[in-house]
Amino acid sequence: MHMADALLSPAVGGTMWAVSAAAIAFSSRKIRSGQDDRTVPLMGVLGAFIFAAQMVNFTIPGTGSSGHLGGALILSILLGPYAAFLTTASVLVVQAFFFADGGLLALGCNIFNIGFFPAFVTYPFIYKKIIGRSPSAVRISVASLSAAVVGLQLGALGVVTETFFSDISSLPFYPFIAIMQPIHLAIGIVEGLVTASVISFIYNAKPEVLHRTTSGQPTDGNRIRTVALYFLAAALVTGGVVSWFASEHPDGLEWSIQSVTGLPGLKTPDQEIHKKFTRLQEKFSLLPDYAFKRPDTLKAAEAPASAAPGRVKEPGRDRFGTTVSGIVGGMMTLALTLLAGVALKRRRQQEGTVAESDR
Repeated sequence: MHMADALLSPAVGGTMWAVSAAAIAFSSRKIRSGQDDRTVPLMGVLGAFIFAAQMVNFTIPGTGSSGHLGGALILSILLGPYAAFLTTASVLVVQAFFFADGGLLALGCNIFNIGFFPAFVTYPFIYKKIIGRSPSAVRISVASLSAAVVGLQLGALGVVTETFFSDISSLPFYPFIAIMQPIHLAIGIVEGLVTASVISFIYNAKPEVLHRTTSGQPTDGNRIRTVALYFLAAALVTGGVVSWFASEHPDGLEWSIQSVTGLPGLKTPDQEIHKKFTRLQEKFSLLPDYAFKRPDTLKAAEAPASAAPGRVKEPGRDRFGTTVSGIVGGMMTLALTLLAGVALKRRRQQEGTVAESDR
């Protein structure tokens, strides 16, 4: 569901940058005032895991399309909504800047569509309502599936709406939404099943970690570290090896655009701001399309703009490049998330010092 810049006008892209930045600031303030510092390492490794998991596209049978895990719901269940939103934003920032996955103008939209709806809508109003204060295997499955499906539907609707109001592509609203919603319903079902499996594993192995997010009570640091080690190992295996076997089919967004237009992609508009974002992304991207740069690699401005780079494998791509991308990207996400956690901790300590001095 990573949008490319070709779908967005500067006005819509800039507005969603501002909206997502405001949500990040709000989440940071909430974490600064109440986050348990012992969960910061968990934020980092979960971010690395979600980065790796998003590299693994799964085929949607009978469609010629594929999908990938969004992950914000898993993060919300294990971290709470504010930390989950910040972690999701960290994943998407690393993907956009260093792997050319999703446009830079579209980054605000992608953070909102992928992170906001699961963290602030479906987690509190669907998942928590169903799960209550007494989790069980059945409740976890029903809650995860319901929240994931609704979250993906809202995210897909966000993509269509932002594209419609941008009014710079050839995508008509009703045909586009008629394709986007059903394919993301299928993707949402798979995400719900994966989420239920992950959360059920944690519930059986370390149930007190889930109890922390439902009760608000702190969890023993040793148990959090154990769960963090689980996810660190999963991130390395997923990014380093499982990513080899990602589906080669276009993802739900690209497939929807192809189905509506009959074209392999949409060309980036010949506007100066789009060109600037393209050049900036080319400058920063270390491993575009999750592979080593090659002389024949198309520049972002010439590539099919509807594609989310990294979603469709290029023929003959070497597995070594994919492995390096998965591991390096995961570690970059871990480092960025830890840096954000440490910065928030120091800010809280400074505010506490100032408050003490004012007494």
